[in-house]
Order: sequence, then structure tokens, then C-alpha cells
Amino acid sequence: MKCKLIYPKWNKLPGQTTFNLPPHGPVVFAATLPDYVEVSFTDENVEVINFEEECDFVCISMMLSTQVKRGWAIATEYHKRGKKVLFGGISTMLHAEETLQYADSIFLGESEGRMDEVMDDLRNGKLKKVYNFMGKQPPIELVGPARRDLYKKDLYNHKGVQMVDLFHASRGCRFSCYPCAVSYLGGRCFRPRPMDKIIEELATIDNNRLFVVDNSLAQNKEWEMELFREMIPFKKKWISHTIEDDSQVLDLAAQAGAWYVYQAIYDTSDYIKERVKRYHDYGIGVEGTILLGLDNQTEDDIKHLIDFLLEIDLDLAEFTILSPFPHTKAYDDLLRQGRIFDFDWDHYNAGQVVYHPKNMTAEKLQELYDYAWDTFYKNESQEQKMFKLFTKVMLREMEDGTYHPRNRQLANKSFGKEVVRNIKKN
Repeated sequence: MKCKLIYPKWNKLPGQTTFNLPPHGPVVFAATLPDYVEVSFTDENVEVINFEEECDFVCISMMLSTQVKRGWAIATEYHKRGKKVLFGGISTMLHAEETLQYADSIFLGESEGRMDEVMDDLRNGKLKKVYNFMGKQPPIELVGPARRDLYKKDLYNHKGVQMVDLFHASRGCRFSCYPCAVSYLGGRCFRPRPMDKIIEELATIDNNRLFVVDNSLAQNKEWEMELFREMIPFKKKWISHTIEDDSQVLDLAAQAGAWYVYQAIYDTSDYIKERVKRYHDYGIGVEGTILLGLDNQTEDDIKHLIDFLLEIDLDLAEFTILSPFPHTKAYDDLLRQGRIFDFDWDHYNAGQVVYHPKNMTAEKLQELYDYAWDTFYKNESQEQKMFKLFTKVMLREMEDGTYHPRNRQLANKSFGKEVVRNIKKN
């Protein structure tokens, strides 16, 4: 059986540096299909879909709300050609009822250990409209290496600079943050993968740069330290979400190749200032993630927060507007209060206001979002700051012998030898 697996495109936010990372969900899903299924993968963000390519059925994997309308349109095109279309992925779970209208079948939940049943039903003409495994997580031991052989790797670089590959060491999250859907999608129980499975997968990844996409690594200190110890021999350079605020953990993370982390900046406290400094003390960069539009924020609060960011030596900052995604506390609250005025899922991109904020108009919040990006990157563009981070990791790769000479040639060509020399000097 031939499966056409598709990851729909979405519109990038204007004014921000545009680059594409290899999508993780589709290749994790592909690894759960039976061996007799032959998979062809298209990431529509980097290549065009060939709707005439021969296949027996189509699977559409969607992660973002901004992908769902495009996913539905793709399904419509394949239905015109008489193909069965199955949907899965995070945003299929968040938008299940609507997606069902465009699908022959939708799969909800994690697919490990479940796809033999689905494929048998498909082959026997008994495909169910819904396969619902929400809240019924399979044994974490079943999660194996992703099908990275499906990537067209040359398509994932930015101006010649090699982008990261994606990898996960755990699922679930014991936290339940206000705007987040993770507790609905993966449960409130932290589920670490067995360490031998983590090592097995790391050994299959030939990219030296990783994004460890776990919701948070700061969920179990002993596990976190063991993970970093096991990662040290691989000499990977990696990005992750928050790391435990502990000197032992930070030291091991640095030894394991921590490149930079995403750190939520939610106030202007000395704790946040010191938190950023501690990362830097261990040679770990920081990209601040700043959520705008919460009910406890005023216009002055947001401006003060932006001023604070310029004082604490962030390597990068990413500003987002609260997006009330379905199945989150934010969505339930704002919907109940009648404050959501826009239900066009294309606009749920964390860069557009789709609800009435509490302490300002929607127009003012949109202005403050633009002001935040413009102010933080006034003296040095996002692309320049990103390249500084990439140059630092290139130097570390040169020191430990993992740097590919071709990357240096591409960087010199794309950014200029003088820029590279100046950053090395600093």
C-alpha cells in the first residue's frame, strides 16, 4: 500500500525571519505504520504537492491551527481524485468536529501500537470515521526512532545555514499553563521515554543540531540530569524549552551541548533577570518568550516589560499574542465571556488579536505587539541576532570536531566573511 503523507503549509508572520524546520509529527507518525505501507512525504512549506502522484490513500498531519483550512482544501483536492483521506496530528485533535467534515477518517491521540488496526480496516473497506484514543496513551516504550529518512534534508536550511532536527525524550506535562493545550493532548502525567530508547534514536540522527521539543525538561530533576549525562558523548548542540534552575543541572546541560533555551519572561522581577544570567554563566543562550494580552497586563505593563527585556541581555526575543486555542482554559474562559470575535483559524497564529483584551482595545494590543518586535530589534535585526547564535555554535562545533566545512563556506557566502570574522572576534 502506498501512503501519501502531507504536512500542509501555513502563512508565516510578516516582518519575522522566515525559515522552515523539518516537521516532527509526520515522521513520528510514519514510524508507527506497518512495514507493508510505503510512504511518500511532502512538506508543503518547502515543496509543491503533486496531486497526481500515485498513492492508495492520503494522510494529512496537522500541528497548527493555521494549517487546518489548508489541510481541508488539500483533502478536497484528493477527494476529487477518488482518494481516501485520513487526518491526524495536534490540530486535528483541537479541531476534530470541523475536520471530520473533510475526512474519510480522523485519528485522535497517539498512534503507537494503533495503526495496524487502522490499516487493516482500510484494506478491508471497514475504515471507521473516528479512531479516538484521547486519554488512552500507549506505553511510552513503544515510541521508536522517527522516520527521518523521509526528509529532503537540503530543503531545511536558511541562507545556507543548517537548521536543527527535532527530537523528543518525553511526552505529557505535569504543568497546565493557562494558554496551553498540552494537558488535553498528552495528559498531565510526565512520561519519559526509556533511556535506552532515547540513546537508540540519538544514534540515528546525523544532524549535529537538535531541537529537543519536550514541553519542558524541568519536570523531574534526576531524569533530566541522567538525560544530559547520556547526551554528552553524542556532542550534539541543542535547543530546548526550560531547564531546571539548578547549578548541577545547568552544568550538565552545558556539557551535553545546550546551545540556547526558550525561557518564558512573564514579569520584570530580579528572579527573571538572574535566571537569564545563570543560563549565560554556563554558556547557554536565551530566547525569551513573551506572551502579550493576558488579563493582568495593561498597556504600561507591556511597555515596561519590553524596556526590561532590553536590560537583561537576551539573545533573542519572541513576542506572541495570546491565541485562545480550542480545548484550553483560555478558550473556555474567553468564549464563555463572549470576548472572542474572530473564529478564522488562519488568524490563530499568535500574531493577530482574535479576542477583546481586558485592559485595552484589540487594536491597541495589536499595536503593542508590533511595537514590541520593532523596539527589541531596533538596533540589531532578528536575523542578525540569530546569526550570532549560529556563529557561536559553529565555533563550538569547530572546537569539538563536529563542524562540517561546507557550513562555513555557505555561511561566508550568505552572510559575508567580514560578518563571520567580527562575530568570531567577539
